[in-house]
Amino acid sequence: MTTTRKLIVYEDAKSPIAEAYRTLRTNIQFSKTDGELKTIMFTSSGPGEGKSTTIANTAVALAQSGKKVILVDCDLRKPVQHKIFGKKNRGVTNILVEEIETDRFIQETQVENLRLLTSGPIPPNPSELLGSAKMQELIKYLKTQADYVIIDAPPVIAVTDASVLASKVDGITLIINSGSVRPEMAQKAKDLLIKANGHLLGVILNRVEIEEEHAYYYYYYGSDDKKIAK
Repeated sequence: MTTTRKLIVYEDAKSPIAEAYRTLRTNIQFSKTDGELKTIMFTSSGPGEGKSTTIANTAVALAQSGKKVILVDCDLRKPVQHKIFGKKNRGVTNILVEEIETDRFIQETQVENLRLLTSGPIPPNPSELLGSAKMQELIKYLKTQADYVIIDAPPVIAVTDASVLASKVDGITLIINSGSVRPEMAQKAKDLLIKANGHLLGVILNRVEIEEEHAYYYYYYGSDDKKIAK
């Protein structure tokens, strides 16, 4: 069963939330890095912060700008992207474990220019798989197939998976739930990513209630470290 209602950028393009995602898209495209910015990992400090929905909508917004995007679900513990897009869950773990050709698992979506590589079956050793040489080869290959490779990674504080991937991508975006995350947890998440040699592009502050136009959520993106509470 498809759950495209979560893809507000696709379903309700004129909404304030969809516009906020387009602003986020612009900020990503103009992010300053020392090299290319093709692989972007999204993570959160903890569970329940709206991470996967935020990632899916960001990928849609990038695809709508005419860029070729591959969304990769690397949350090998609690994968969600296959449910959001209504797809079969065969993907990353099948490629890494069974050594099957990658192209067989990259699926088209209802959004033009956006393809999806789901997580595949949940493995007993997620961190080991994500830190393997095969995973690095997979990311390298995907970069040749798209303008942007968007990676959905598990929460950085809960498990080591995101830290393992941090140095393998061009940039990282941290998603913070304003209603539940304490400043010290946000700081810890940031510190873990930097310690893992990750390049932090910025922070999305999720689920901030505002009054204007009766919008319930606002997404903020910033590249300044001061955007994270200290």
